[in-house]
Amino acid sequence: MPVSTRGKPPNRLVELLAGEYGMLAVLIVLGVLFTLLTLGKQTPEGASGGSKLAKQILAEFGEGASVFIAARDTGVDQEFGSALEGKLSAAGASVVGRVHGPPSAIRDQLSKLGSTIDAIAVSPPLLSMPVFGPFVGEGKPAARLMAPAEYTGSTFLSSDNLRNIASQIAVIAILAIGMTMVIITAGIDLSVGSLIALSAVVATFLIQRLGGAEGAGTGALIVASLVGIAACALVGAFTGWMVAGFCVPPFIATLAMMQVVRGSAYKIADNQTISDVPANFQWLGNGLSFGIPNCVILMGVLYIIAHIMMSKTQLGRYIYATGGNPEAARLSGVSPKKIKLIVYIIAGALAGLGGVVLASQLQSGAGRYGESYELKVIAAVVVGGTSLFGGRGKIFGTLIGAFIIAVIENGMNLKKLGSETQMIVLGAVILIAVLLERLRSGEWRSATGG
Repeated sequence: MPVSTRGKPPNRLVELLAGEYGMLAVLIVLGVLFTLLTLGKQTPEGASGGSKLAKQILAEFGEGASVFIAARDTGVDQEFGSALEGKLSAAGASVVGRVHGPPSAIRDQLSKLGSTIDAIAVSPPLLSMPVFGPFVGEGKPAARLMAPAEYTGSTFLSSDNLRNIASQIAVIAILAIGMTMVIITAGIDLSVGSLIALSAVVATFLIQRLGGAEGAGTGALIVASLVGIAACALVGAFTGWMVAGFCVPPFIATLAMMQVVRGSAYKIADNQTISDVPANFQWLGNGLSFGIPNCVILMGVLYIIAHIMMSKTQLGRYIYATGGNPEAARLSGVSPKKIKLIVYIIAGALAGLGGVVLASQLQSGAGRYGESYELKVIAAVVVGGTSLFGGRGKIFGTLIGAFIIAVIENGMNLKKLGSETQMIVLGAVILIAVLLERLRSGEWRSATGG
């Protein structure tokens, strides 16, 4: 009688590659790869650019330097100007003027200077503009036109880019927590992308009704956000009821809900983008605490809580048991139906939270939000080592998978690869991850009669 090889990995290498540590190694390799591919001449911008230019000016002209600052009227250049002026003033240098605006405004201010100055300090994008020509050189108001010096570095490793990666992946990673639990129970949820739209639309719709950009206070923002999350949790409960109570295949149930929820979001928003929200609504999505995006801090806290729940609590053990062998779990006193209902509620609530974060980042809500997010979420979970056949998976593996997806997308964007190439690569990554998982489990042998 042949001996079953089910559950026996073919070799240690495949097991390592498909496991959590293997995916961490892949993430590190991708980071190194895109670091090398994006090496080149870099020009510091923002606060770091302002600080570096201040050092250049002080090194050349000393603490008694007189400087005029010119920059664009953008967030990055505002940071540049503030950092530059702060550093120069702290060192005792004289800032005779600072303008953020178009070339005409800069020219007008330079024309009013009554004496010669040492330097016109400009943000990098303004360096080549002809507006400064009449004011630079011997006998002119300024002797030097200066911008932050270039340096050799990696665009991928810049602090702004790393912060951008973390902020962009926060919504996907939050949704992936709930998706991990659903997939561990051998289910799937295709509605999470639509739930993002529903939550974003409900929250912004209520904010608009509670006073909008002018009158909605912090309490209104919190209430509206909680209602959006609760609406998605109710949808998750309905989906779980259909899957657990009526044995509707998860693929069919969530596919149907994906359409229903997306249509509902469009209807609530009246096919418009709701943007009548106060500026402080962006605190969660775009705000910083200790230099870290608030949405990233939220993501980290949620992953710690989810990891503890899945590895240390009875509910976590029941979720694994339901996915591994539902009949054995039932005979052990676990209710697979109840567990499935719970995980779909959790997935719905987390999708709702993700929708609030996205609405905060974009300062609006619309029915189109979250389109195709379900594919990226499933990709993050699968790449992180969770088995699509249930019973296996780790929360932190999912976080690694989410960052792998984010790094790949970000790296390809930096290399200016088209969306069609990104789709091909993302699909290949999912397929390879699933293949490695099947090889690790050894279940492919029994399926093929090997």
